[in-house]
Amino acid sequence: MKSIANRTWFALILAFVLLFGVLTFVIRYFLYADRWVSFTGSPHVYTNGRLDTGEIVDRSGEVLYSSHADQLYADSAQTRRACLHLLGDKAGNIPPRILRAYASKLFGYDKLNGTAAMERKDGELRLTVSAQVQSVALQAMNGRKGAVGVYNYKTGELLCALSSPSFDPLDPPDLETENEDGAWDGVYIYRFFHASYTPGSIFKLTTLAAALEQDPALAEERFTCQGERIINGERITCPKAHGEQSLSEALANSCNCVFAEISLRTGREALTEQAERIRLTENLKLDGITTVRGSFDLSEAEDNDLAWAGIGQYTDLINPCQYMVYMGAIAGGGRAAEPYLVSGAECGGRQTYTAERAQTPEMLSADTARTLRKLMRYNVEHMYGAVDLPGLEVCAKSGTAEVGSDANTATFAGFIDSEDYPLAFIVIVEEGGSGSRTCAPIARDVLQACVNVLDGEK
Repeated sequence: MKSIANRTWFALILAFVLLFGVLTFVIRYFLYADRWVSFTGSPHVYTNGRLDTGEIVDRSGEVLYSSHADQLYADSAQTRRACLHLLGDKAGNIPPRILRAYASKLFGYDKLNGTAAMERKDGELRLTVSAQVQSVALQAMNGRKGAVGVYNYKTGELLCALSSPSFDPLDPPDLETENEDGAWDGVYIYRFFHASYTPGSIFKLTTLAAALEQDPALAEERFTCQGERIINGERITCPKAHGEQSLSEALANSCNCVFAEISLRTGREALTEQAERIRLTENLKLDGITTVRGSFDLSEAEDNDLAWAGIGQYTDLINPCQYMVYMGAIAGGGRAAEPYLVSGAECGGRQTYTAERAQTPEMLSADTARTLRKLMRYNVEHMYGAVDLPGLEVCAKSGTAEVGSDANTATFAGFIDSEDYPLAFIVIVEEGGSGSRTCAPIARDVLQACVNVLDGEK
């Protein structure tokens, strides 16, 4: 009898495990079946490795990708080039990350009838980017390597997320025979999300945030620049002796000597904390894309290294998307909207996805943000007139990052301080030299295109 009882309990346990497994599978099936069907390479969703369902449109409804046509991409060659890194190339060298992330939202998978009832051609994925703005940015970059980003720091919508150089996915270059001058180097990299750069003087906005959080009275101090400063036997130099300056003038002059002093006074702990606070060393994740991390490591830094780090050199690295969000946080009083690329999706007249907006953690205090906005506006008024837009308050900082070559990386970042056009931006041009000369005109053209698009949506 005891043996029969043991067998009965064993059978009951097996039955319970089987029932639990079936219930778990059924629950997971109804939750995730559309994702299982849309795995990369699924014959129900992909043909020859390319998504074969629905359309991808920009914020105005312009078709960027369509499974209804053999060519798959937009009619305009300029639009195809401008949106290449968003959608990927036909050979798969640039992964279509957004398409893969949202493939399950573009077809009407019936969980009861299976793939036989799928509405393969009916879905539409709406992006926040503007094909018009992307095209203006690509034209302004003029084949130079780098990245351009613009987003609405109140809503999180990315209007521009450009990587350059780019090519027409319907007419790709032969890199084995057409890259002798290196013009196509790194073309498969989505630089806006997946590259990191030495920031140069735009990083002084991070150094200043750390210093002002520690001592708000710094904003009222005056400084003296004699053209160079010796720290641990190393010369920190400026192009010329700036003499006595206010903090506004020191930032506008991008005075290395003053910011070396500020870096030393602020200290490595506070600078490191501020770099972490703006998430410089984190990966941002949005719409199937994970950005690369930046870098800020003072663990082995001497005082001279600390000075260079505060200036935006040493081992400092930023990701363009991440630092653009920091510009939005300055504009937004310490916090900004998290960026996103996909606003929504529908299939068969049914909304299958709607973006949820979120805010960043606090990156700096409201008082510090207010001070930085004033300083950055002073920069534009006295140094970067070329970027100013009529009737709008553009606030910005330029940088020229030394990267061990004669042609330095040019950087330019900032925002429009406006309720109607709350746009934060960043422009980076590799081997571009001066940020104010090279990047400011690009920023001006792209911001004007964004303003035009937003005006057209009113």
